[in-house]
Amino acid sequence: MKQAFLLLALLSAGCHSAQNVTPKNDSTMTTSIATPDTNTTTLLGQTEIATLGGGCFWCVEAIFQDLKGVVKVESGYSGGHVDNPTYREICTGLTGHAEVINVTFDPSVISYREILEIFFTVHDPTTLNRQGADTGPQYRSAIFFHSPGQKTIAEEAKQSMQTIWDDPIVTEITPFDKFYKAEDYHQNYFKDNPNQPYCSIVIAPKVKKFRQQYQNKLKP
Repeated sequence: MKQAFLLLALLSAGCHSAQNVTPKNDSTMTTSIATPDTNTTTLLGQTEIATLGGGCFWCVEAIFQDLKGVVKVESGYSGGHVDNPTYREICTGLTGHAEVINVTFDPSVISYREILEIFFTVHDPTTLNRQGADTGPQYRSAIFFHSPGQKTIAEEAKQSMQTIWDDPIVTEITPFDKFYKAEDYHQNYFKDNPNQPYCSIVIAPKVKKFRQQYQNKLKP
């Protein structure tokens, strides 16, 4: 019984309050990417960027890192009105930012539409400003499009994916402005901290379910 109460307390605490992390310097400046141009050329060829908010960025980062065609995933903040926000400022919900991931991917391997279809299945896009125990505008479901083409695909995907949800999808679709990379200790969080309670209790089951559902899209 005591273990059940401890587990309930942990889950109700939410994503980041459960970690008890004391960063070396929480006021560290973050990295701003202000350009709306998503296309870059690497040794792998032409790549594109998807900027997505699906609640706690630890969860969605861990999922998208596993996909074939994904070159890089960075956790950060978008959609707010404060320059160079820190994590602690984001947690107040007053900066207007959402926790997001920037997914750099090769569209010849995985399309933007496929990225969004997966996005709509690995988080609950029907709960406004909330994912599970994590509440506040920083946890809202959001797609920040980088081009008119991405906007069109996002709107089509939102409409078509409604068929798998009973409640209306509330995911916002808004233009990308800036991406502020989160502090270093947030990057690659699940893989670096698999035994952290929130990771093992909340994220691990989500990742396992995702891997079972999308086996053909996983990296070797």
